[in-house]
Amino acid sequence: MKTDIFDYYLPPDRIAQTPIEPRHDSRLLVFDRQSGQIEEGIFRNVHSWLSAGDVLVLNKTKVLPARIFGKKQTGGRVEVLLLKKNNPTTWEALVGGKRLSPGKIIIFEGEIQAEVIADLGHSERVLQFSQPIEPLMRSKGQMPLPPYIHAKLDDQNRYQTVFAQDEGSAAAPTAGLHFTRALMDQLKMIGIQFAEITLHVGLDTFAPVTEDDVEEHAIHTEWCQMDGEAAALINKTKQAGHRVIAVGTTSVRTLETADRFRDEQGLLAAFSCPTDLFITPGYTYKVVDSMITNFHLPRSTLIMLVSAFAGLDNIKRCYQYAVDEKFRFYSFGDAMLVL
Repeated sequence: MKTDIFDYYLPPDRIAQTPIEPRHDSRLLVFDRQSGQIEEGIFRNVHSWLSAGDVLVLNKTKVLPARIFGKKQTGGRVEVLLLKKNNPTTWEALVGGKRLSPGKIIIFEGEIQAEVIADLGHSERVLQFSQPIEPLMRSKGQMPLPPYIHAKLDDQNRYQTVFAQDEGSAAAPTAGLHFTRALMDQLKMIGIQFAEITLHVGLDTFAPVTEDDVEEHAIHTEWCQMDGEAAALINKTKQAGHRVIAVGTTSVRTLETADRFRDEQGLLAAFSCPTDLFITPGYTYKVVDSMITNFHLPRSTLIMLVSAFAGLDNIKRCYQYAVDEKFRFYSFGDAMLVL
């Protein structure tokens, strides 16, 4: 399977630079896999395509304000993007600055220092902090916006879902950004259920696949979890003949990983682990019946995942429709519901 079949042209002005207000007023493209029909709507009216008893599966991860700034001992400015916590004071990070080899020191506010203890290649380093860095992150840190967003984000909470709880992500689960509490309350009133899982999103989610053949790509791993309450609700929903609707590709990845952890009765069970699941066309979905997602980057693992669900030709048709009709793309863009 060649990677270039997942390429498409997107005019730069289609990349959303700022979020819609209110959140639930984004546009919605609806694709029905059975009929092949494309419809348009507004996200606040998503109930029109849902039924009582359906369950929406939300990723409750919370984005860390993980972009912090320090300086070298010589005074040069250093930008640090914290990626992964290895222990209370050791982090893997992207470090912007010259000659930051092992042994070099970065100085932050509050007399906090970090020593570079390993070079992982390119801009990635392992940093050993003199004390836990979370307090500084929360007081001075900035949201790590995707590289294609150039506008300043005045309200940092707009890159956070309203249901975010578990800190650990370097990027937002963007399909969840369309939900407001008012919309969720409305959906509950008409019998729509909600289940919560956690997948901590890494920056690799934005990286295009660079290999010519998809099969040669080493998929990034992300930590995910589903508790017993969510598993029981999803099992009950399936048994009643209702739909499990994943909100975002991160929920998709978690739900399909959950298929590996069925109990002796064949039911989904609680689990917690890193997942290396790579979903590409040819994959058979076991748990997800429908999905809500945003429009994804060309050649990304995410467009491969949705193509596996809806069919590559169908996704290309939907994306071309979205381009022609001036939908907004990527993290702050519009939504897509695949039935």
